[in-house]
Amino acid sequence: DFTIIGTSVRGVDSPLVVQGKPLFGIDVTVPGMKYAVYVKCPVFGGRLVSANVAALKSLPGVRDAFIVRGDAGVAGSTGPLDRLVDGVAIVADSWWLAEQAREQLQAEWDEGDAARDSDARFAAEAARLKGQAPATYIVKNGDVDAAFASAAQVLEADYAYPFLAHATLEPQNCTASYAGGKLEVWAPTQNPESNRTVIARTLGLQPQDITIHLTRSGGGFGRRGSSDYAVEAAAISKHAGVPVKLLWNRTDDIRHDFYRPAGFHYFKAGLDSRGDLVAFRDHFVTIGSGDGPASSAFAGPDEFPARFVAHMEFAASFIPSSVPTGPLRAPESNGLAFAFQSFLDELAHAAGRDPLQFRLDLLGEPRILDSTDDRYGPQPDFATGRMRGVLELVREKSGWDARRQLPPGTGMGTAFYYSHMGYFAEVVQATVGANGELKVDKVWIAADVGSQIINPTGAENQVQGAALDGIGQALARINIENGRTVQSNFHDFALLRINQAPPIEVHFRTTANPPTGLGEPALPPVIPALTNAIFVATGKRIRSLPLSKHDLSWS
Repeated sequence: DFTIIGTSVRGVDSPLVVQGKPLFGIDVTVPGMKYAVYVKCPVFGGRLVSANVAALKSLPGVRDAFIVRGDAGVAGSTGPLDRLVDGVAIVADSWWLAEQAREQLQAEWDEGDAARDSDARFAAEAARLKGQAPATYIVKNGDVDAAFASAAQVLEADYAYPFLAHATLEPQNCTASYAGGKLEVWAPTQNPESNRTVIARTLGLQPQDITIHLTRSGGGFGRRGSSDYAVEAAAISKHAGVPVKLLWNRTDDIRHDFYRPAGFHYFKAGLDSRGDLVAFRDHFVTIGSGDGPASSAFAGPDEFPARFVAHMEFAASFIPSSVPTGPLRAPESNGLAFAFQSFLDELAHAAGRDPLQFRLDLLGEPRILDSTDDRYGPQPDFATGRMRGVLELVREKSGWDARRQLPPGTGMGTAFYYSHMGYFAEVVQATVGANGELKVDKVWIAADVGSQIINPTGAENQVQGAALDGIGQALARINIENGRTVQSNFHDFALLRINQAPPIEVHFRTTANPPTGLGEPALPPVIPALTNAIFVATGKRIRSLPLSKHDLSWS
């Protein structure tokens, strides 16, 4: 019997966080340290032509200002811009003085081909590719066209979701100290080994001559798996000859992210006379480069309802793009779940079926299905009984069967999703005023992550935080115009506020399976559960995000 595992333990450093004690990368200080800012082209990957660095050096408190040339031959794990790119470094006695000097920078940039990128171009290209043969098939089973021809009902719908920024509360930062051919780095990083490799190759150092100290991170969500901020600090310290703390401002952080990729889904499905799903097609048009997807911009062959429909085609085409993309909490799944689980909800309503029961019927009897997705190494098999179990649990705990008693303008929606070896089913209750004002009333979550919850308090916090993160994602977007990000701060890329956060009730279903991760899989299903609830409340089907662009008013 366990005496510690399974008991609730509070965060041991929570009191230090509340008191503002120095724990984070942004808090690091070392002897002789100066402060740096690094200014890059507003267009992704643009090259620097010239800058008035001599004038900047004469400003108060500025110790140095210089041009840094990027190295396109070195890139980290997140994509071609996960590296040192051209920029202007300003080193000063304080961060504020460096930031003030930045206001006097006059730089000429070669924006390159990336300046063509825009939301409008991506949407137009997606619409063009929709009507063409796909570039590749992810799943191709049966005879979809013949199944459509014999179906009692055929439904089509187009779905889309936008780029998203990570917007970690602690902006990207790194402290570096280069001396005598050796480098020390203090960074709130999720990927220290990649940081060390990129720095070593960029600066011509041996990896063993680089020491990386990990600090606490003020939010990561995948963003701190990249190496750009670390190699910038290292390059600046080596050139300036002093230890430096590089700190991005909020605009840097939002406009130079590795974004959650935008995506477009063109669905078509067939139902038989009993309302059962007999054919399914999705042409997924995603962000890419060349003949393949960009980072975190694809999907695997196990995407539901693959393996549950005899006649299925899941295909993809790629839009050439220079927008840097990368993993955001529940990578790939955070967008795919919205599209697939929303369209499945449409099918349930078209069939005149209970949406939760429709999903149970699709899953069928408890059985084990082999995974065919080997993109990230061998994956565990999928147990339909475990997903059925969380669906049945969330139906009970949410009072799903009594949902028709809710008043007009209030609705319940459901969705389920499997990711990161976690089985999650969720119900959202939402109320929409006649004027279109949205309020998320409550969220119920049922989870199966194996035989043992290690720390119940921490587990519940992870699940609640993921769901709140997902609701926030449903409300936000990043716009691209002329190869650059439009949003710049929290006034136009707003995070979820306390008054928007609903109560979240979490239930764990323990099963005789090895314990698995918990930080990611609660996020994907909350978004389609919310949009499906909005449909019930208003009769308006949400096929694109963010919610903020939709008129939800009803009468």
